[in-house]
Amino acid sequence: MDKNAIKKYAVWARRELISRVSQRAALYEITDKDYGDASADSVLGRVMSADEKHQRQALIAQIREKGYEQVMEEIAYTWFNRFIALRFMEVNGYLPSRVRVFTDDENNFKPQILTEAINMELDGLDMEKVYALKNANDDDALFKYMLIVQCNALSSILPGMFQRISDYTELLFPDNLLREGSVIEQMISMIPEEDWKDAVQIIGWLYQYYNSEKKDDVFAALKKNVKITKENIPAATQLFTPDWIVRYMVENSLGRLWLEGHPDVKNQLLPTEEEQSAYAAGNRDPEDTKWHYYLEEAEQEPEVQAQLAEIRKEYAALTPEQLKVIDPCMGSGHILVYMFDVLVKIYEAYGYSARDAVKSIVENNLYGLDIDDRAAQLAYFAVMMKARQYDRRFFSRGIQPHVYAIAESNHVDSFALEYFCNGDANLKKAMDTIISELHDAKEYGSILNVTPQDWDALYARFAEIKEDIHISREAALSGLLPLVQTAQALAQKYDTVVTNPPYMAVSNADAKVNDYVKKNFPDSKADLFAVFIERCGQMAKKNGYQAMITQHTWMFIASYEKLREKLLARTVSTMLHFGARAFDEIAGEVVQTVAFIITNDFLENYRGTYFRLLNGNSEKEKEKSFFSKQDVYIACQKVFKAIPRTEYIYWVSPALLKAFATYKQVRDFYTVRNGLTTGDNNTFLRLWYEVSEQTMSYKWFPCNKGGSFRRWYGNRDYLINWENDGIALKNFKDEKTGKLRSTLRNIEYNFLPAIVVGHVVSGDLPFRYVDSGFISESAVNAILPTNEHGRLLFLLAVLNSKPCNYISAMLSPTLGVSPEDVLNIPIPTMNPEDVEHVVEKNIATSKEDWDSYETSWDFKRNPLAVSSIPAVFGAEYCGKYVTRLEDHYYAWKNECKERFENLQINEEELNRIFIDIYGLQDELTPDVADKDVTVHRVFDSKDDVPESMKGSNYVRTMRDEIVSLISYAVGCMFGRYSLDVDGLAYAGGEWDASKYKTIIPDSDNIIPICDDDYFDDDITGCFVKWVEAVYGKDTLEENLKFIADALGGKGTPREVIRSYFLNDFYADHLKTYQKRPIYWLFDSGKKNGFKCLIYMHRYQPDTIARIRTDYVHEQQGRYRTAIADLESRIANADTGSRVKLTKQLTKLQEQAEELRVYEEKIHHLADQMIRIDLDDGVKHNYAIFQDVLAKIK
Repeated sequence: MDKNAIKKYAVWARRELISRVSQRAALYEITDKDYGDASADSVLGRVMSADEKHQRQALIAQIREKGYEQVMEEIAYTWFNRFIALRFMEVNGYLPSRVRVFTDDENNFKPQILTEAINMELDGLDMEKVYALKNANDDDALFKYMLIVQCNALSSILPGMFQRISDYTELLFPDNLLREGSVIEQMISMIPEEDWKDAVQIIGWLYQYYNSEKKDDVFAALKKNVKITKENIPAATQLFTPDWIVRYMVENSLGRLWLEGHPDVKNQLLPTEEEQSAYAAGNRDPEDTKWHYYLEEAEQEPEVQAQLAEIRKEYAALTPEQLKVIDPCMGSGHILVYMFDVLVKIYEAYGYSARDAVKSIVENNLYGLDIDDRAAQLAYFAVMMKARQYDRRFFSRGIQPHVYAIAESNHVDSFALEYFCNGDANLKKAMDTIISELHDAKEYGSILNVTPQDWDALYARFAEIKEDIHISREAALSGLLPLVQTAQALAQKYDTVVTNPPYMAVSNADAKVNDYVKKNFPDSKADLFAVFIERCGQMAKKNGYQAMITQHTWMFIASYEKLREKLLARTVSTMLHFGARAFDEIAGEVVQTVAFIITNDFLENYRGTYFRLLNGNSEKEKEKSFFSKQDVYIACQKVFKAIPRTEYIYWVSPALLKAFATYKQVRDFYTVRNGLTTGDNNTFLRLWYEVSEQTMSYKWFPCNKGGSFRRWYGNRDYLINWENDGIALKNFKDEKTGKLRSTLRNIEYNFLPAIVVGHVVSGDLPFRYVDSGFISESAVNAILPTNEHGRLLFLLAVLNSKPCNYISAMLSPTLGVSPEDVLNIPIPTMNPEDVEHVVEKNIATSKEDWDSYETSWDFKRNPLAVSSIPAVFGAEYCGKYVTRLEDHYYAWKNECKERFENLQINEEELNRIFIDIYGLQDELTPDVADKDVTVHRVFDSKDDVPESMKGSNYVRTMRDEIVSLISYAVGCMFGRYSLDVDGLAYAGGEWDASKYKTIIPDSDNIIPICDDDYFDDDITGCFVKWVEAVYGKDTLEENLKFIADALGGKGTPREVIRSYFLNDFYADHLKTYQKRPIYWLFDSGKKNGFKCLIYMHRYQPDTIARIRTDYVHEQQGRYRTAIADLESRIANADTGSRVKLTKQLTKLQEQAEELRVYEEKIHHLADQMIRIDLDDGVKHNYAIFQDVLAKIK
């Protein structure tokens, strides 16, 4: 099946049909802006017929009730449904007339219905009109007429799809359907004829794709807080269930129920081992109707076998006609149709002929409901076509299925109601209850609970009035009968309930649905799929089956704990846990699903069968895993009670169950607290290097705020404004509403030592230690001791171990780990000191790594700029002044390697200890992958990075280290650092000149970046002097070459370094400082007319004026002189030299012009003598000068 072609067609057809019916509406003066006078006799100067006038009035009434867009949508999909139904019937030879509607026998777009029009016998066909249109050669009008007559003729056998067309849908019949490119022509040319052989597949995919753009629109509106209305719920939640999953659900519910009561027919219905092997290998016979997805029951204890035997006596007493099955969210009917197939096999095994089976299935067994009228039409059609497949004469039998669009009672005709009840108090009471309970029924759908009534009495009355001639007869049949049918389908109990319910957060629905769900389904109120888990259980009979595919969050997250406790009173028979990508149409990890079969009984010791199919990345891969039966668990439901929050962790090992039962949990010794919410991080948070060092002592305090994946120590980047005990935050209110914007939760835990962890979406958890003095922000959870037994270092050892990650992933396999998940981790009983000394080493090791880079507030100096190399990393240099930068680099590389390996060894030792204590030797190994070690390793180039480190965030190259060295050197040039003192030398406040002896910082805080040595303090020249000062004059050229080779590029070492400053330095600076640069690049533009750096913390109000007068003007003068010189040389040059000189002249002229424009901008700012406040942060201050600064990218 070509799903791409189907999708392309369905998406286009929706747009095209809406456009066409809207154009037709405009011909009757009806648009999205106005619909004129409903009682008008003429439109656009044309007098309407009586039928047209009546239809136009009905159309306007609908628009008034539902809105223009909704009505156009409904008419468009009505015609779409009819077209695809007619196409299916003609391809499969199901049209009673045997005349094709859209094509000829060769599938060409030459409608037989036109060529055979004068020979056809259809109810209601006016042959005089046919001849008249034929004689006029008006094929378009004839085709429209024949199509409407054909639809009306089919209404007698398929009323659920082809209601008689005499209303406004005829008025808006799309024009020009015979033209090339029409909706019908494209349907024929785009979708292969072969794809129309399978009703379920073609109808299901067309329905899903037809809705896809509408779905996108609904969710786009949701982002603007527009709730999902009843009209849009189907589009928002439609999801075509993969065929193999449907088969699994039906075979293991309806099929199992029958086989457990009638085991003697197993050989007829189930495949042999050989047949199953062939099927699983992909060798599938289209005629094969065996149940290949049926799962044999796990071996049960004698006690359970006895209980099952009693239940199966009830099943054995059932005859096929007594079975009642339903899909309460039937969509386009996929599940209903396969239930039909399974029922046919059940009947045949019982001795029925296929023809008799079909009649009984439609009359007695099969029910379907949906809130969407168009879905109900398609599901009805699919069921009717399935019946026709088994019984060629089915259409002539006058039988209609119990497949309904949920009807609501909002507009009941009171006269029709009075006529129907006919003075009968019992009928009146029943109808009043039904009408009351089905008010706004399309808002709620099948989650409605409806009171059972005397259905026989109600249907008997309908049978009476069908023979009546009362004026209210039609109103009663069309308005009241659907209500009774809906009510009965919702009220009665079923042997099997099978469905794929809508997945939608209830909070996204409108207020009516929210209120109803909260009142009636408080334990599953978060999402509609969970509500349906409860509701479908209510619809099933005692000992009946419930089969569903839903999102898997109900099995794990805290908000569904009460729902899980309810479900423990019933029995899981089998479960397929898919996780992500069970539906090829849904990419990514967000929608993770599970299919399950539950019986409406309670067998405490029943051993269910659970398939863990998480690894497959497509429908086919998961189906293949199912057949392989490699990851199958047999679990007794009662074990879930021993797991925190009663989570359905069916794969839990006996060792972990023992841990949960034996050990206390984190909650017994610690508490987990989420940090505060500022309400505006741009106002209250800063990266530490943005502010003045002075204000860090009283205004800006260390803040825990998530960050990269890092264990043990680090991510100490942020500060929070907590001046005067957080007075500004405590009083931060919305200016308009006066409502407090900040949420200062758990501030009593401020400044206490803690373990912190960010909100990790998936994968392992990185826990870090923070000492006293920090405030936590909402991006992290802080874990703190609650009694003397709570020891943070011991807990850190547990939490950063493999067993902990294994357990937490088990407790929360959904996206994200909550504080509750951490609190539920079992804490082993042992001597804490046995591991705390290892933790201390790990913290120290991680701290050394973190502090080696200048983005740490405890950074001292760049490791390549130390005066000597420790013996352990270079014995021949021990205690000596090392002058070769290359030696420093390799010593540093070795130091990083040793630190990395030490941490890896320590983590593996902790893993070994805890694996042994938890008894997880059969499930885990202590090994820590290289990519999971969270301190840096250095490699000479990216090509040298081993495969084991791929995916790590802690890989650095020689270039990275040289870039860090250059950054440090620039810091020394500006006075942020000094070669004579460790750590920050200046970051605001009073300047202390005594800190600088080896390198004197730039006096005016302006360092130009030029393509030549135009200025004495040009950055390239300053850097060369810095390298000489650090490593000595003798090795200067060698060291410059090492730097240039690491950076890469062409030219001499000085040219490569100059090119780096011109083109790459600032991008690296922005990356290092998270787009909050402390060195600001004044940049004239792409021609490199002028660039210079300043150090933000040394900025003065006259800085820009000095840039203009001392640098820009001087550079302009140089350009004028150089241009004049080149012009003179060109005038006297030979032809060959003139070309080269002209290029140089053009470049200089462009740079000069760029600088002229730039000078005007900088002049404007210079005159303002602007002051900045470092506390305002880089984002605010940089924006003040954005017209003259390099863009932050």
